[in-house]
Amino acid sequence: PTHAVGVYPEHREYPRASLKLPLKLRGVNGQVEAYPITLVTRDISSTGVYFLCPKELPEHASVELQIVLVSRPLGQGNVVMASMAHVSRVQQAAMPGWYGIAATFDDVHFDRDDFVPQRFLGV
Repeated sequence: PTHAVGVYPEHREYPRASLKLPLKLRGVNGQVEAYPITLVTRDISSTGVYFLCPKELPEHASVELQIVLVSRPLGQGNVVMASMAHVSRVQQAAMPGWYGIAATFDDVHFDRDDFVPQRFLGV
């Protein structure tokens, strides 16, 4: 919930939460990254994300992202959001050689790694 974290004071349809979450750039325009780039989100909303990237991405490019929403120290209970998105804005970052990337989510899937006992599944 955005009321629990900082929200940018803007009049957007969907409020952005200023969260620094681990993000992996897994592919661009259908080309899978040989070594997925691990980055950090600057802000995120229900419709998109903004992050800094060491390579310039083409505007309107299709990107495959993986964002860790919940990370548990012992490895169980992690929640990861996997999304295909498209780059909606690219701008020079204050750090030379880095770019600010705004991407809009096209589809979103959530993966959990916690074990649910059979008795709770009704099987």
